[in-house]
Amino acid sequence: MQVEQIYTGCLAQGAYYITCNGEAAIIDPLRETQPYIDRLIKDGVKIKYVFETHFHADFVSGHLDLSKKTGASIVYGPNANPEFECIVAKDNQEFSIGNATIKVLHTPGHTMESSCFLLKDETGKDVALFSGDTLFLGDVGRPDLAQKSASMTQEELAGLLYDSLNNKIMPLSDDVIVYPAHGAGSACGKNMMKETVDTLGNQKKMNYALNQPNKTSFINAVLDGLTPPPAYFGMNVAMNKKGYESFESVLEKGMVSLDPAEFEAVADSHGALILDTRSAADFAKGFIPQSINIGIQGDFAPWVGSLVGDVNQNILLVTDPGMEEEVVTRLTRVGFDHVLGYLKGGFEAWQSSGRETDRVNRISAATFASQFVPKESMVIDVRKDGEYAAEHIDEAYSRPLAQINDWIHQIDTNQHFYLHCQGGYRSMIAASILQARGYRNFSEVEGGFKAIAETSVPKTNFVCQSKVLQA
Repeated sequence: MQVEQIYTGCLAQGAYYITCNGEAAIIDPLRETQPYIDRLIKDGVKIKYVFETHFHADFVSGHLDLSKKTGASIVYGPNANPEFECIVAKDNQEFSIGNATIKVLHTPGHTMESSCFLLKDETGKDVALFSGDTLFLGDVGRPDLAQKSASMTQEELAGLLYDSLNNKIMPLSDDVIVYPAHGAGSACGKNMMKETVDTLGNQKKMNYALNQPNKTSFINAVLDGLTPPPAYFGMNVAMNKKGYESFESVLEKGMVSLDPAEFEAVADSHGALILDTRSAADFAKGFIPQSINIGIQGDFAPWVGSLVGDVNQNILLVTDPGMEEEVVTRLTRVGFDHVLGYLKGGFEAWQSSGRETDRVNRISAATFASQFVPKESMVIDVRKDGEYAAEHIDEAYSRPLAQINDWIHQIDTNQHFYLHCQGGYRSMIAASILQARGYRNFSEVEGGFKAIAETSVPKTNFVCQSKVLQA
């Protein structure tokens, strides 16, 4: 019996590949299925089941394509009601993979159909728990995502999650290995560890959610500090539940090469968003006016999902040459299936054609330090609240990038401001959005707070969230 975690850092997501005596199962696969099929062929095994821990909100799973290509049965836990053929398992139902067994543990709370899968070896010993979004390392799944479909409050769902954990998970042996669906960086939790595998015994000791004295305390602790879920989450749930176009078809449509004239015509006729996936440094030097920069080398797909929001948005791509397929693939993982093509030759081709370009006023941390005037200079910090609270520039405004649509209208266009994040990735995203909406009276700081911290600019950990941007 073999268990392999296939971890995708961009999504902080873990899929699982299990083989035993010539049979295989895959848990929570990503959208593109060919890598799994290639692996099955290489290992000489036949996939029997595709297990889904729940209807995922943060990515589109590959369950449908994988089932169609291999004949494997899709398995969900109780309460699932997808619009395609699958096995809706009963609580405690068991499925054989060679000599091994996978037992369904229905664990509602994150969503009503959420289930964990307990792997037993040929002797019947509990070996591993594929915990989905029910139990993370250091955290548990957020119970606020299913309340509309479940007609329950988040408090009621949190109570169900408490019961699921205490009745189904906590009684398991300490030596059971926990394989969660997500790790640090995912929006599906708030306190996840950077590690992606742990023993259940260690989680029983250190996971704050598993150490609450009672249900009321658990509910309060789990709900405390939750930020609003990204706008695309509900759309991904719908795709996972109702079905979607095949990955290969979406990829083919997205891999259309357009010269600058064709690119411009498609943008104008289809109302397409121009998404520039180059590095922040390259984008700052020159870009197509109105384009948005979200670099492929960062948390690309989650930021597209959070900031673009609508998966039906038409998109045109500007990438580093050779990165087009990778970008389209990552977009499909979060349900953005309407890529209309990419700019052939990249930004250099646009520039060479003599068409209009734009730039971001990016300055070094040293230049910022020389210009900064305490209590006079306006500074907008787009890091997360927790990063800001730990340390920030004295008198800076905390305005997280994820909430830019809520605070952008507060900016006084007559007052110059400085913009920064931790390293420059998120502040360039913010800069591109600001300029696309007509805000230009600002300077973005290269290297972000990490670079600023090395200067003499005064810093503090005092939090003043009551400040407003308007003069």
